[in-house]
Amino acid sequence: MKKLFLSLFMSLAFSGISYAAVDLNTASKAELEAVKGVGAAKADAILEYRKQHGAFKSVDELGEVKGFGDKSVEKLRNEFTVGKTAKK
Repeated sequence: MKKLFLSLFMSLAFSGISYAAVDLNTASKAELEAVKGVGAAKADAILEYRKQHGAFKSVDELGEVKGFGDKSVEKLRNEFTVGKTAKK
């Protein structure tokens, strides 16, 4: 009975774990690559865009990054966030 209770408790405890969206303004290459659908080339493109244009103002701006079209942005919208933007 203890094993059953422990098993049930563990499954309930871990089923509520949620992941945090990746911040486009602070994420490292590794953090970007951890997002399903973003490989090394797209991660590099995000970092290069951020370097050239400064902080992202919204997730929609991802559509301006090489390799990301409207469909990609829509698929990835919930995977990313844009935190407070730092001054240039």
